[in-house]
Amino acid sequence: MTQYAFYFNSAACTGCKTCQVGCKEYYHLPAANLQRRVVNYGGGSWKPTEAGHYVPDGVFSYFMSMACNHCMNPACVENCPTGAMQKDAETGIVWTDHEVCIGCGTCVSACPYEAPQLNEDAGYSIKCDMCRDELTLDRKPVCVMACPMRALDWGERDELVDTYGEGQMETEPLPKNATGATTIIDPHPSAQATGSGTGSVITIADEL
Repeated sequence: MTQYAFYFNSAACTGCKTCQVGCKEYYHLPAANLQRRVVNYGGGSWKPTEAGHYVPDGVFSYFMSMACNHCMNPACVENCPTGAMQKDAETGIVWTDHEVCIGCGTCVSACPYEAPQLNEDAGYSIKCDMCRDELTLDRKPVCVMACPMRALDWGERDELVDTYGEGQMETEPLPKNATGATTIIDPHPSAQATGSGTGSVITIADEL
């Protein structure tokens, strides 16, 4: 089976959210829904000097652009009671059959990455499907095409690994990779490993 995947270079990301906005606009998503989101993770403090100035004391900050990770063992698919959540046998893409989805929200609670969301207006679950329609036209996903810094890429995972390496998926604020997430993350130099983080998500809710 071919497994398509995303690549994300956190060091190249400026937090402009063009990927997030591009996806939201292209799919006309409701105000409450995002299929890709950019968060700012950071921490540290400021300490006074003898001169009365303040200097950084372990201050760090970096951005993470997150969408569905199209896991090898997706919790959303495993827990969906109707079979609406599916993993394509040929591409590895995890997608939602809206004709079958009953909007129960099981996938929302099952996914450790908060990828599926309920579209209250439509009455079913929505999530990133790697722009499957775009792929049939030999175009890359909208978020990848939109990124001005080329911090995002997409392709067959084996080829991405050959180009970028395996990366480190277990980077704060992401959880332990218990579902075989396929995304390749090139961490920011300030990145902290999952479970050892000293910071927090500092993105303002209104920015999402």
